[in-house]
This record gives sequence, structure tokens and C-alpha cells, in this order.
Amino acid sequence: MSKKQASTRNQEGETIPHAQRNRRAWVVVSYDIPDDKRRTRVMNLLYGYGVRVQYSVFECEVRPGDLEELKLRMRRLILKELDDVRFYSLCQSCLEKVTVMGKAKLHRRESYVLVD
Repeated sequence: MSKKQASTRNQEGETIPHAQRNRRAWVVVSYDIPDDKRRTRVMNLLYGYGVRVQYSVFECEVRPGDLEELKLRMRRLILKELDDVRFYSLCQSCLEKVTVMGKAKLHRRESYVLVD
């Protein structure tokens, strides 16, 4: 197995081992964007990666490569001087400690197995 197959590097230069490239991570993305047009573009981008749980909050369950792609695409949409976008990564242990109240519920991808 070559080094390229064994690992991948993210935008920060950190190595992502091959075994973890397809492991989904739980990320909460929140945003505060004053411009309606930009805010709508950010919202539409996030719909491709997760579920909207509050007006400006999405829950995303994504692979590391998809998260890097999302961050790159987000950087192209926002104005860093005006907009505020936050990515909160939760480990499995942290996810188990999440408390939701009222009509809220966690939006998890269903696990499935393909059978031929």
C-alpha cells in the first residue's frame, strides 16, 4: 500500500489515516450573516451537508473529506469581516451527552447494510 493510499492530508496539513477517511463526524454549524443574499447561499450550501435544526443552526454528519470541502466552499461564500460561521465538532462521547428539550431531536443518519 502506498503512502498516498494509507493517509490523506486535510487543509491544515494534518494527516487523516485511511481507516478514518470514511468515518462520519458529527458537526454542528451555526452562522450569523447580516446580508440576506449571502445568508441564503450559506443556508443552501448547508442543506447539502446536514439538517437545519434551528433558524441558523445545522446538524451535519459528514466524512472528513466532506467537512473539508464544506469549509472550503463556505470560505468562498462569506465575508470574513462581516460574517460569523462556527463549526462545533462533537466526538461520540460528547454526542451521547447532548440534551434536547421540547420538540427538538437529534438528526442522525440511519445505519444500513447493503446486501447483494
